[in-house]
Amino acid sequence: MSSKLKVLQVIPKLGYGGAETGCYDLAHYLHEQNAKSYIVTSGGPLIKYIDKKKVKLIRLPVQSKNPILILFNSIILIMIVLIFRINIIHARSRAPAWSSLIAARATGRKFVTTFHGTYNFNSSIKKFYNSVMVKSDLIIAGSNFIFSHINENYSKYLNKNQKLLTIFRGINLEYFDPAKINDNAELKLIKEWKIDKTLSFYQKKIILFPGRLTSWKGHEMFIETLNIFKQKNPDKLFFVIILGSDQGRKIYKKKIQRLIEQYRLIQDILFIENCDKMPLAYKVSDIVTNCSIEPEAFGRVAIEAQAMQKVILASDIGGSKETIIDNKTGFLFKAGDANSLSDKLAHIFELDETTLKSMGNEGRKNVIKKFNVEKMCFSTYSEYKKLIL
Repeated sequence: MSSKLKVLQVIPKLGYGGAETGCYDLAHYLHEQNAKSYIVTSGGPLIKYIDKKKVKLIRLPVQSKNPILILFNSIILIMIVLIFRINIIHARSRAPAWSSLIAARATGRKFVTTFHGTYNFNSSIKKFYNSVMVKSDLIIAGSNFIFSHINENYSKYLNKNQKLLTIFRGINLEYFDPAKINDNAELKLIKEWKIDKTLSFYQKKIILFPGRLTSWKGHEMFIETLNIFKQKNPDKLFFVIILGSDQGRKIYKKKIQRLIEQYRLIQDILFIENCDKMPLAYKVSDIVTNCSIEPEAFGRVAIEAQAMQKVILASDIGGSKETIIDNKTGFLFKAGDANSLSDKLAHIFELDETTLKSMGNEGRKNVIKKFNVEKMCFSTYSEYKKLIL
């Protein structure tokens, strides 16, 4: 059966986000199961890591929302499906999902979608556009939160012939492994980022805030938290790394920088545009934060931090409530509440090294048990096989 399985994944771009890395990991896993694996995408930095002997890569402008290009892409996808005798088309975003839906209907192939986010639906037109993600034979939700979101908001588009299930995202635990970080590499990054770690661990903590610069990620609230924390705890020293691209949101970044200047935190915060080796970024930090003021569909930062045995502080909404065991592998704070975050931060500063190490160990165990990439790939592969029986 597996030798006959041919899967075409369609994704706008192959970057370093959760949807993209999931697509990449699954594509290579399929090859290991003697299935044929194909990816259609417009480009992206992750492309250079694809093993062309294992995965066939096809470039198409599937990132475009232009209706003409969506129709053009659907025609090309139909040709690809017929030429390579694809069994399953798996779409991971809305625009390519419309092209994939047309191709699947035209060729009679099975259609799979992964619902990666909550998506904005402030109008009936927008909601209809989003609904393509629930027009498939198999709808995969990346968390129980997303599963509930689909049932609550898109129930009228669902029918009894479809299957909706949760398959948690997974990460590569060999890649996110603190034991594999070379001390020299860590020292090199500390020097490159000009991090002052001359003070002892108990005196100064490195706080990492990963994620693109966008308002719903909670950067403004986080800066307010640091101001409150510094006023209440003048003896507790910290250095913050805000790691993420503004993706063209120059005005928003300037707004954050003005807030930092206002609170006189310039010497305490460093902006880093990107980091190719995220495990290394986690390794040099002491605390990791995820401050979203809107629900995360899953919250990849939380599981990456736990895998790297770091204490994670996250908003008590969305996927983070499923990935973090509160007070055991990390801490949840009231979303959007700077005082709540400040209090949790102060609590972490008071924890001894033994407790922090124990939380780190429990965090990695949590990820190994529930959120490893092999489990995600196996679950998806198993569902593929059921579709073509």
